[in-house]
Amino acid sequence: MSTPENPRSGHDIAAEVGRASWRVVRWLAALLRGRVVDAVGGPARARVITLFACVLALSSADTATIGSVAPQLERSLHIGNFDIALLSSVTLLIGGLFVIPFGMLVDRTRRVPMLAVTVVLWSVASLFSAFAGGFSTLLLTRLLMGAVTASAGPAIASLTGDYFPSRERGRIYGYILGGEVAGTAIGFTVSGLAAEISWRVAFVLLAIPGFYLARALWRTLPEPRRGGQSRLAPGVVDLRAGHDGGGDADDDGSPAEELAHEAVRERGVAPDPQLVLRRDPNAMSPIAAVRYILSIPTNMLLIASSALGYFFFSGLVTFMVVFMKGHYHIGQAEVSLVLLLLVIAAVIGTLVSGRVTDSMVRRGLVEARVWVPAGCYLGAVVLFIPGILGTHPTPAIWFDMGGAALLSAANPPLDAARLDIMPAGLWGRAESVRTLARSFSQALGPLLFSLLADLIEGIVPKPAPIGTHTGGVSSGSATGLEFSFLILLVALGGAGWFMLRARHTYLRDVATAGASQAQVASPTAPAR
Repeated sequence: MSTPENPRSGHDIAAEVGRASWRVVRWLAALLRGRVVDAVGGPARARVITLFACVLALSSADTATIGSVAPQLERSLHIGNFDIALLSSVTLLIGGLFVIPFGMLVDRTRRVPMLAVTVVLWSVASLFSAFAGGFSTLLLTRLLMGAVTASAGPAIASLTGDYFPSRERGRIYGYILGGEVAGTAIGFTVSGLAAEISWRVAFVLLAIPGFYLARALWRTLPEPRRGGQSRLAPGVVDLRAGHDGGGDADDDGSPAEELAHEAVRERGVAPDPQLVLRRDPNAMSPIAAVRYILSIPTNMLLIASSALGYFFFSGLVTFMVVFMKGHYHIGQAEVSLVLLLLVIAAVIGTLVSGRVTDSMVRRGLVEARVWVPAGCYLGAVVLFIPGILGTHPTPAIWFDMGGAALLSAANPPLDAARLDIMPAGLWGRAESVRTLARSFSQALGPLLFSLLADLIEGIVPKPAPIGTHTGGVSSGSATGLEFSFLILLVALGGAGWFMLRARHTYLRDVATAGASQAQVASPTAPAR
């Protein structure tokens, strides 16, 4: 008598479905990777962009993690909004103090090894944060974190300028800054979900990738020659071979002229003779270098605009989770979904703006690198107002997504513009000066947001808690943050105004940087 075949168990079916799903995921990942590699110009370029994006992702994830685990920190350490703001601010303040020395090192030493070592120290500091016994100890670990993260901005700005030509820096910066946005998402979502177990787990998870990233930087990235003599051409496969072949050079072997410098020269824009640099920037003393950097009018306007933009962004990031839980009466799962949508919008804005402005620059519209950020900042103000005032995630989220997209879209062309107006030998120190202002504004942001929110909460008290579904966040706290966000939108308006002012000085300062580059490269140039 024959016996029927045993039907497959549910476990076997699930395992087979799982294997099939994994094959599909790997196929999609390979397809996406291939398209991304083609879009950026080959495997070598993709590797550089990915590693730089990961460095910024690690830094921004750390900043966002404090805001993401804020409710758990408040309960565990018995602290309030001001203490949470202090944890975010001290990292930025100390980073601001250390960024000038790092900028000097960037212009004088090998940048890739320095960046790799500091990334290792980031991970160590994050582990120390995970095992902090109280608020004071956690505050000390944040001080250490601030000291070692100060290298990222100057090093990446200088390396990007030497790896990639001006004609596509907006697009390249878009990809790199996409890592910064993704890191913020990781800090919010992954750390927020890990914090449901313990806020300490969030810091441990944040520390682990840094060790692998440092190893990748050390082993795979060669140090490029300065001044655009070894830029990566599209299609290069071997990074170490591709960066050393003369890259972007003219027929006589000298570095090719930057696209922005060439465009303003063809339009007949005259440089400022008093600001044309006639000596090697590496021979300048720290005081002389900083004085020269601050004497460039457009640079001052870009620094002010960037500082105001990051001021608002830092306050928004620190208190976004607390605000959404109390204002929209939603839990962690819903918050994570909203944050994912905001991140998607921010990434789209970052990628699109860099590509659009580069296209405009190649058509001779060099000033697009100041016009586009100005429009983005002012447009973000208009969209954030209904997004903040909305009492339900829908439709408020659509306005918030538009605001997030425009806020992120301002950064790639702005960062590319900073390199256009500065001689290559000063890129590291110029970025350190900008980072100093940015760090202090980012540090001030959470503190001012919290002080203003607490003041408003005292005037308009709503003490009833929303309940455990929102993590115990009170509606009074959310109301204070709502008014704080609305009032401090003036910072974004100021950022747009400064960028509009830059349209009067940008072209001349680009011409001055081009003339300085030519003078420094000339062996007969007189010392200044």
